[in-house]
Amino acid sequence: MTASLPDTTVSTAGFDTARLLADIGGTNARFAIETAPGRFEAVQVLSCGDHATLGDAIRTYLAAPAVAAFGKVQHAAIAIANPVDGDQIRMTNHHWQFSIEALRQEVGFDTLLVVNDFTALARSLPHLVDGDKVQVGGGTARAGAPLGLLGAGTGLGVSGLIPAGASWTALCSEGGHVSFSPVNALEVAILQYAWREFDHVSCERFLSGAGVELIYRALAHHHGQEVEALGAPEISRRALSGECALSSEVLDVFCGMLGTVAGNLAVTLGAQGGVYIGGGIVPRLGERFATSSFRTRFEQKGRFSAYLSQVPTYVITAQYPAFLGVSAILSEKLSA
Repeated sequence: MTASLPDTTVSTAGFDTARLLADIGGTNARFAIETAPGRFEAVQVLSCGDHATLGDAIRTYLAAPAVAAFGKVQHAAIAIANPVDGDQIRMTNHHWQFSIEALRQEVGFDTLLVVNDFTALARSLPHLVDGDKVQVGGGTARAGAPLGLLGAGTGLGVSGLIPAGASWTALCSEGGHVSFSPVNALEVAILQYAWREFDHVSCERFLSGAGVELIYRALAHHHGQEVEALGAPEISRRALSGECALSSEVLDVFCGMLGTVAGNLAVTLGAQGGVYIGGGIVPRLGERFATSSFRTRFEQKGRFSAYLSQVPTYVITAQYPAFLGVSAILSEKLSA
């Protein structure tokens, strides 16, 4: 993958060695070597479950011949699906935990920067070109206005990008853990089912891979059907192929819920620059998402429906967008 970042936003000062960039989720760890501003090479995706620690995964990546050919890596930046507050990191949706400083010494970096994955993804938004996103519904982005971001995958990531003079400030948010609020009788029934398993039902409980499975179980119970032990990928496959009405209903409910949460984010942030949808689930739904109830539910805010009709929504289709954001953050750190 090769992408270009505007010279006005990313400093090239001190870019004398290759840099390691990583995007760590609860399931996969994505790595790349940045050889020049915005140029990512030797992209590899490793399964988190195959490595005991993040340090093991990094060493495995660096030892690959295609990566070792770039020589010693001095500077690295990691975007991780977890709050980042201080030196100690304990992942929410995976068992990895580490000290940032101890990890820096372990792998021999001069610089190791660790940021929340959706903070990094938010920083990538101004750098996305038309081919990196698909608009769903109407609306026109207002220049210089805040941007909203959310994405469902292993969990539900939420962030925003706020204009700050000639630059931007990315929000370090854990908005996926706000309490879920139903908007119709069916969602009330789904929430009541979820309360049988969880004391607190957050938006992430439904808008994630595990959430797709929870919605499936809840709908089966609601309709008095037998529950099959299906994972989220199989539920989505059956829905997209049209072979299972219950799985299809799961996707309909999922997209509607996501629309409401996206609309909440838009009015909360005043995100008239647009709301972006990332994560591993929605980009795979393609036209099914575009024709779902997502956009209708996004605008379904009573007196604020007209306001939201003017806010565009985009699905991020770039393969590794977080690399763009974490690259910009690392460049700023090294240029300070």
